[in-house]
Amino acid sequence: MNMKINTKMVLGGALAATLVGVLGYGLWRASQPAPEVFQGQMEALETDIAAKVSGRIAQVLVQEGDRVQVGTPLIRMDSPEVNAKLAQASSAQEAAQAVASKAEHGARPQEVEMARMNWQRAVAAAELAAISFQRVENLAKDGLVAAQKRDEAEANFKASRDAATAAKAQYDMASMGARAEDKAAASAQARQVGGVVAEVEAAKAETELKSPVAGEISKVLAKAGELSPQGVAVVSVVDLKDQWVVLNVREDRLQRFGLGAEFDATLPALA
Repeated sequence: MNMKINTKMVLGGALAATLVGVLGYGLWRASQPAPEVFQGQMEALETDIAAKVSGRIAQVLVQEGDRVQVGTPLIRMDSPEVNAKLAQASSAQEAAQAVASKAEHGARPQEVEMARMNWQRAVAAAELAAISFQRVENLAKDGLVAAQKRDEAEANFKASRDAATAAKAQYDMASMGARAEDKAAASAQARQVGGVVAEVEAAKAETELKSPVAGEISKVLAKAGELSPQGVAVVSVVDLKDQWVVLNVREDRLQRFGLGAEFDATLPALA
């Protein structure tokens, strides 16, 4: 048995179904609250970057809109005062280190030998002075020389003896090297000056400003040739991963934006 399909009936049924769907969607949309329009703005975490030391701006390495990472150089500054202090501190460190090294290693062999020879000469001079004094002493007892000559010989003998003692002490010091206290003092002095150098080097590093955060340059307030005071911001960086929207909502509409509520929104500027 053949069946004929009425085309008009099929089209009519499809049209009716479409009309029902449209009417249903319309009723659903009508039951939904009307969209609200609010004034607001986008905000983001902004970091102001300033120098720890004063200096003249030598180079501006970024411009507004640039993307930067942590550690990206932003500004290079020229500080003659810091450079001079670094040179002075480095020279003082070299001198202190040389003193500490000398105290640690003691006198050179040549210096020790020179001290020994000076001691030997002083001993020989003292022995000769002692013999001369004894001769003058004997002559003075016999009345053959004046008492003044005898006193002069005695004074020369004692001076030569003391000089020999001092030369022996110098030789002993050269042989034994510096005392433990002197070594400790020299080493402490070297460490102290090293700390000064480290401090000045830290100040030198601060003459190149680097970004502490990743983001986008929003403001560049410095220009090459300008004098930048300590603590005054020269560059601002916006963290685009930390953004939020600030909306101005009337009190009678706050119920739609309670804590934990979710809603869809469209930003015309970003659409």
